[in-house]
Amino acid sequence: MTVFQSAAAPFTSQEAQATLQEACRVAGLASEDARLIRLGENALFVLASEHVVVRIARSLDVLDDTRKEVAVAAWLHEAGLPAARTTHHPQPLVVRDRPVTLWRFIDSGGGAATLTDLAEVLRALHRMPVPEDLALPQLDILGRVSERISSASVLTDQERQFLLTRYQQLQTAYEALHFPLAACAVHGDAHSDNLIKTTEGAVVLIDFERFAFGPPETDLAVTAIEHSLGWGTRAEYDQFAERYGFDVVAWEGYPVLRDINELKMTTWLMQNVNEDEDIAREFRNRLFCLQNPDEPRQWRAF
Repeated sequence: MTVFQSAAAPFTSQEAQATLQEACRVAGLASEDARLIRLGENALFVLASEHVVVRIARSLDVLDDTRKEVAVAAWLHEAGLPAARTTHHPQPLVVRDRPVTLWRFIDSGGGAATLTDLAEVLRALHRMPVPEDLALPQLDILGRVSERISSASVLTDQERQFLLTRYQQLQTAYEALHFPLAACAVHGDAHSDNLIKTTEGAVVLIDFERFAFGPPETDLAVTAIEHSLGWGTRAEYDQFAERYGFDVVAWEGYPVLRDINELKMTTWLMQNVNEDEDIAREFRNRLFCLQNPDEPRQWRAF
């Protein structure tokens, strides 16, 4: 369903709120108690009274990705992997030139998911045969990065050129890698925050925007880079690698995936520097580290 509006405004929290209100009107959902729970690549709102999560993407450039999310959710449900499910509404909506999807709220009363939970989910996902009619795209591990860099208003010309050069170097290095594991369906953003543990103890996979067909090492590297930044203990990472059955850090190609993830994490944060002073400071910290690779990483999680 499409609601035609003027060209999309800059993606701020205020614009996300306006898009939410219009999407709820179109879908017949009450929005009075809407609460913003995340603003990143997407804006996520929870509608407590409706038991619905509204996911608003930045632009129509990612409309195909939102269509894929809906299809992947249906596949995972049919295949028996606990995963987020859409509501009954025809989806995606297009409101104010932004793709919008509506998801059934998942009660997270079971506490935080662990890296062991993540290892088990990824092990199951990576072993699942992909239906021919799902037509997953090939993984574009640096997708959206060059667009973020080119459109960012917070960069000097020198900073922009540095990031674009780094992007091109890493793209070339990635294409030269030889992966030891067989290609499969990959999540594309496989960290434990994309798991929800319910009150009943079930572990539910969410966020299918970057789903693709590609090397499973790319999913495993997300946890590895977070471990290297000190966002967890060595024991937790060792348990993750053991439960999955492969330690990506021990693979000779891992440094390329590490550097790619650092670039992605920096440019992802860059999109919201005007929303919060802490985000702006952390972006500058990360950019400094990319420019000075021998400096220790003291990165904050957002």
